[in-house]
Amino acid sequence: MPELPDIAVYVEHLARRVAGEAVLRVRLRSPFVLRSVAPPIASAEGRRVEAVRRLGKRIVLSLEGDLHLVLHLMIAGRLRWRPGAAPAPIPGKLGLAAFDFAKGTLLVTEASPKKRAWIRLAAGTEALAALDPGGLEVLEADLPSFRTALTMENHTLKRALTDPRLFSGIGNAYSDEILHRAKLSPVALTRKLGDAEVARLYGAARATLVEWTDRLRKESGDAFPEKVTAFRGEMSVHGKFGKPCPACGTPVQRIVYAENETNYCPDCQTGGRLLADRSLSRLVRGDWPKTLEELEESKEERRVPPHVSRRPQS
Repeated sequence: MPELPDIAVYVEHLARRVAGEAVLRVRLRSPFVLRSVAPPIASAEGRRVEAVRRLGKRIVLSLEGDLHLVLHLMIAGRLRWRPGAAPAPIPGKLGLAAFDFAKGTLLVTEASPKKRAWIRLAAGTEALAALDPGGLEVLEADLPSFRTALTMENHTLKRALTDPRLFSGIGNAYSDEILHRAKLSPVALTRKLGDAEVARLYGAARATLVEWTDRLRKESGDAFPEKVTAFRGEMSVHGKFGKPCPACGTPVQRIVYAENETNYCPDCQTGGRLLADRSLSRLVRGDWPKTLEELEESKEERRVPPHVSRRPQS
């Protein structure tokens, strides 16, 4: 699933190409990708893009007239940019939709038969805000705000970091990398952490997200990102089961539950203990959602309370 670094780079490239440009036409190959009916998607046509931004793991194209095209790529969704005045064809097997502009076509594709990616058209700032899971923006938050969000509920660290209602833009891949950098167990409970551990996690989260955003930005250069993946050779533990930890050489281990997987180094993160006993299974079963989309698409209202600041204190 594209996470904060990937989405941030997508947003930067889209802004360069479509900001100030009008959406000439919206074409849908799969009607299921459109998850809103009012206003009709055709009402986006002819309107200029006033801004492109990230909303958690969603991409927002804000249009004239306070309309907002919101794209959520979920697990296997990706964007493609095809330059040229002629509308690019929607790929037959993977294509979901196309947005035509004078300078090119933005294609939405998905390499999964489950078709979880979606598009919504929101009218007004309130409708757009309703699509925001409400998680804390770690790169904009101070340590006290981070601690408040982290300890709002007593979850495992893996669950807390990947809950979009608690933290914005962090998913399966970068949570593994953050926890490895912080040298913390993925199943440590949030309310059991000491002040030093919370501070270490806060620093690791910020450093990991900045480092990978910069890395992906340099990797794509001026070209639109075409190799967006959750598995990268430079990662420390994510997707590295059985391979040596770059910090200590211990083989990376993993926990698998339903569609969720977490990767960790026993030596760096769990004091040498393998997380595979029965008590762990009960803990994971009670704390992790059965599917990734269950966590992403939950309708349960568990937003950060209004009195909790999401911005650094001045």
